[in-house]
Amino acid sequence: QVQVVESGGGLVQPGGSLRLSCAASGILFRIYTMAWYRQASGKQRELVASITSGFSTTYTDTVKGRFTISRDNAENTVYLQMNNLKSEDTAVYVCNAHSRGLINEYDYWGQGTQVTVSS
Repeated sequence: QVQVVESGGGLVQPGGSLRLSCAASGILFRIYTMAWYRQASGKQRELVASITSGFSTTYTDTVKGRFTISRDNAENTVYLQMNNLKSEDTAVYVCNAHSRGLINEYDYWGQGTQVTVSS
């Protein structure tokens, strides 16, 4: 039974910070690429940040320098530290676990957590 569960969302003022957590179970966590996506109301889902099994990271341009993705394989958890939050960051943030091999691909999604940036 695979579970991907996010936490840490909420309401924050512009310029504030939040740390999102995503705990995965039922997978060999260390071999998965983990990623955070977000979808704002009326807009398409976008990839925010990702971290590979080798700890390589990527970020979308709008969050570079403000967001940091990290992972703790011992705890099967990926984090998204969000600093200097802007109203444009308001969205549902969703955690994704992805693995591909020679034969099969595996893709699992969390339920999402709401981040609202407003004064």
